[in-house]
Order: sequence, then structure tokens, then C-alpha cells
Amino acid sequence: MKENKIKFAVVGCGHIGKRHAEMVTRDPGAELVALCDIRPREELGIDTYAVPFFADLTELLQSGIHIDVVNICTPNGLHASMAVQAIEAGCNVVVEKPMALTLADAEKVVYASLKYRKQVFCVMQNRYSPPSVWIKDMIDSGKLGKIYMVQLNCYWNRDERYYKPGGWHGDAALDGGTLFTQFSHFIDIMYWLFGDICNIQARFADFNHEKLTAFEDSGFVNFNFVNGGMGSLSYSTSVWDKNMESSMLIVAENGSVRIGGQYMNEVEYCHVKDYEMPELAPTNPGNDYGPYKGSAQNHNFVIRNVVRVLSGSGSECITTNVLEGMKVVDIIQRIYAQK
Repeated sequence: MKENKIKFAVVGCGHIGKRHAEMVTRDPGAELVALCDIRPREELGIDTYAVPFFADLTELLQSGIHIDVVNICTPNGLHASMAVQAIEAGCNVVVEKPMALTLADAEKVVYASLKYRKQVFCVMQNRYSPPSVWIKDMIDSGKLGKIYMVQLNCYWNRDERYYKPGGWHGDAALDGGTLFTQFSHFIDIMYWLFGDICNIQARFADFNHEKLTAFEDSGFVNFNFVNGGMGSLSYSTSVWDKNMESSMLIVAENGSVRIGGQYMNEVEYCHVKDYEMPELAPTNPGNDYGPYKGSAQNHNFVIRNVVRVLSGSGSECITTNVLEGMKVVDIIQRIYAQK
């Protein structure tokens, strides 16, 4: 039975990499076959995993170990080049958000995946949260009618407990910016629900991160949706002490909805014509990094999706494919072009 499992290697053994490794070992159709990080193994807290360890991606790919999937959980600025390298070596790829920091680099990943006929799974796990699944059905089914206005608010805390000296967080080349690292999940949800945006106007500020990061911590963004309606994004990591909210307010032809909580995990308001709100399953808690919190812990669904797609299970589709991952990079790049 073990031989039929999808074999994963995780590159980057920080918080998220260890979560990937844990979810792979929990999935009955998956097998963890290797780990990789530039830091010494004994510093990483990965003693639980009795698998070969490599200090370099090239060394891993040339090891002779059979690998079906490489999970890329390294700093943002390395995602695209490592994805291309893994694809060229004959592996499918799971890439953490964002898949790249520029549209040009994202296109290189798309090109490689098509050339070598390998699958790329972009990690946007908030799509699996019950409120996200519910509102996607509400919009796709037409229950809300025409979309008039969408307001996305993302107010989180990221302070010196997160941006530590010598780390990659806050670095322009490796981090990329607040929208890439903290809020690309929510831009993905917006794109997934409403499509592309145009006529972008934006203002940015750096209120309390001048000594911590190379980029802004806050912004107001206004735009139109290509499919109709208008929207706004307000975001900040300057919130004191802890995350405040990530919320989406939708005003539509047949009603209004607000999804809130720290990471869009609760339906706070639903008033829709001829519709009764069902009771939704609880959302998984956010990733817990001690002093700060991340998006929902849905990586188990990501790994299950990879296993089912690569095993040819039924008609399973990739939840967030490489073109969708590229589109999120494109949208963020166009927003930042307003600076």
C-alpha cells in the first residue's frame, strides 16, 4: 500500500513548512520522503520526522529519492525559482503564497508547468473555510444577483515580535510587501468570488514599521470589478498588540452579507431576499505563531486535494491552480504600481 502513496518533500522547515510536513504525515494517501532547509537540522525542531534531510534543493533533487511533489515553504522571493527548478527535475509542486513576487516570475512557473506537464498547486487555504465555500455558492448560484459593492478590510498586528533582525520578513526582495505576505489570501478570495479588477487607485503609508520593514504597513485601495460593481481594500499591520479583523462586506441586488472575524471565519450578517441562512460548520482556528496569528489552519485540505488530483481520484480539480496563483500576483503588482 505504501508504494501507492503520493511522495512529498518539504523545502523550508519554518512554521509553515512544519505544518505541511505534519499534514502530509497525517494524510493516508501521502508519504513524507524528505525535508530540506539551509539551517542545521538540529535547529529546526523536526526530530519527529525520520526522513532524509538536505541543506540544498539541488542536492535534494539529485538524491535519487523518488519524489512526486515538492512543497515550497521558503521565503517568498525564492518561491518562483524553486518551483521552476523542481518542475524541471520532474516534480509536481505545491507552492505557498505568493507563488512569486512579480508577474514575470509567475509566468516562468506557468511556462515550466506547461512545458514539462507538471501540476502546480497554489496554497490559498482560506478557500476551504466554511464561510468562503458558502459565499462562493451564493454568488455562483445567482442568489445575490448583481454585485454592487465589495469592501475588504484587513487589520492585523505585525510588530517587532514578527519582524526580527536578520530574518527575511520585512526584506523587499524576500518578503515583497504586506499584500504579498499578510493579505494575499484575502485578495485571492476576492478574485475567486468576483473576478479581476481595474481602474485601481491607491494610497499607502508606513505608520510604525520604518525601522522594521522596507515597505508600507497600510493602504487604501479603490477599484472597479471587470464583471461589474466597485470595491475597496483597506489594510494595515500597524494594529497594536494583536490582529483585529479580516472582513468582507458585500452589497448586492438581492441582499447584503458581511463575513468577519480575524480571518473571515464568521458570517456576521446575512439578509438576502427569499433566503434563510443555514448553520455552517465551524472554521478551523488560525495558524498560531505565539504572539501573532495567521490565516486558517486548512493545510490538511490542500494536501488532500493534491493526493486526490495526482491519484486520479474521480473528477477532483486543483483548488487553486497556477493561473489563479499568477492572477493574485498580477493584482498585487498592479496595486503596488500605484505607489
